[in-house]
Amino acid sequence: MKHALSVTELSCSYHGQPILQDLSLAVERGEIVCLLGASGCGKTTLLKAIAGLLPLTQGSIAINDRSIVDQSLCLPPEQRNIGMIFQDYALFPHLTVAENIAFGLRHWDKARVTAKIQQMLALVHLTELDDRYPHQLSGGQQQRVAIARALANEPDLILLDEPFSNIDTQVRHSLIRDIRQIFKDQGVTAIFVTHSREEAFAFADKMAVMNHGVIEQFGTATELYYQPSSRFVAEFLGVGSYLPATVTANQQLNTPFGELALAAQQKLAQTTDVDWLLRPQHLTVMPEDDGLAVIIEQQFMGDSCRYIVEFEGHKLVINSNLLLNVGQRVTVSVTPHQPVIFAPA
Repeated sequence: MKHALSVTELSCSYHGQPILQDLSLAVERGEIVCLLGASGCGKTTLLKAIAGLLPLTQGSIAINDRSIVDQSLCLPPEQRNIGMIFQDYALFPHLTVAENIAFGLRHWDKARVTAKIQQMLALVHLTELDDRYPHQLSGGQQQRVAIARALANEPDLILLDEPFSNIDTQVRHSLIRDIRQIFKDQGVTAIFVTHSREEAFAFADKMAVMNHGVIEQFGTATELYYQPSSRFVAEFLGVGSYLPATVTANQQLNTPFGELALAAQQKLAQTTDVDWLLRPQHLTVMPEDDGLAVIIEQQFMGDSCRYIVEFEGHKLVINSNLLLNVGQRVTVSVTPHQPVIFAPA
C-alpha cells in the first residue's frame, strides 16, 4: 500500500548522544498521527528530521513513495513539499492576515493567489479579518492563520509542533475540533507533536507513544489506552490500578474477582504470577454496609467523582457518578473486558 509517509530505521544523534534509534513509522493518506511523549523522548527531533532540519545518522524517509532521504539522497526542506505549523505560530508581524497566507505563493499569478487567499480565509473562518495584523488577533485566530498559510501551499504533509499549547484553555477544545474537521475535509495528512494526552485523544487518528528515542506502541487511542503493550504506555496514557493475579495451567487469569480468559497473544507457557491492569472504567463501586472495600480518597471531577478504594490491601482507582464519602464501605465489581497483564514490577 502506498503510504503518505514512510520512515524506516531512522537514527539521529546530537553531540554524539543518540536521540532516535532505528525508528520506523508508516502513515496513511489523510491520517492525523500524534507523536506523544514526555520532554526529551525524541518526538520533536523526529518532526525536525522529517522536515529536513536535522541531519540523520541512518535511515530513509519517503513521502507518497517519493524518497526524500536515503543513503544517496537528502532533499533540502524547501524541496520536500511539507508545511510546518509552530507553537508560536511564526507569523510575520508586519504582514496582514492575507499577506501571511500568500507568503509562500510568490511564484503564482495574482489571480490565483487572490483566489487561494479567499479560499483559505473561508476555510478557517477568518473571511472578515484579511486586513488585520497578527497582534490584532487572538491566539486561536493566529493559529488559524498559520493553518491557512500551511494549507495554501498544498503540501503533501503538514507537521505541527505543540500547535495548541499557547491557546487559552477555554477555546483550545473548540479549536482542536475545528482544525481536525478542516484537515479531514481537505484530506490532509498530518503529524503533530504534543505531551498532552487530552490533545492527542481529541485530535489524532492514531498515536505513537515515544520513549527514549523509540516508538513504544503505535495505534488508535482506544487500542493504546485499553491494550497497552508496556507499563510505560499504560501509565503514560492514564490512571490505572494493578492487582496481583495468576495465569493458570489452562491459560485462565485467576484474579480476586474470579477467572478471566486471556487473549491468544497473552498466552503464557506456564503458571505465572502477573500484575493485572485495571482502568477506572473497568471497575464499578456500590455502597454496602458490609462491603469488603472502603473509600479512602475522593476527588470531585464535575461530571463524576474519582475514588481511591482500598480492596484486600490494594488501592484501586474508580470513576463513578455516585456521591460517596471517605470512610464509607463499598463493594467493587469488574466490568467485562479483555484483561491486560504485565510481569510483576
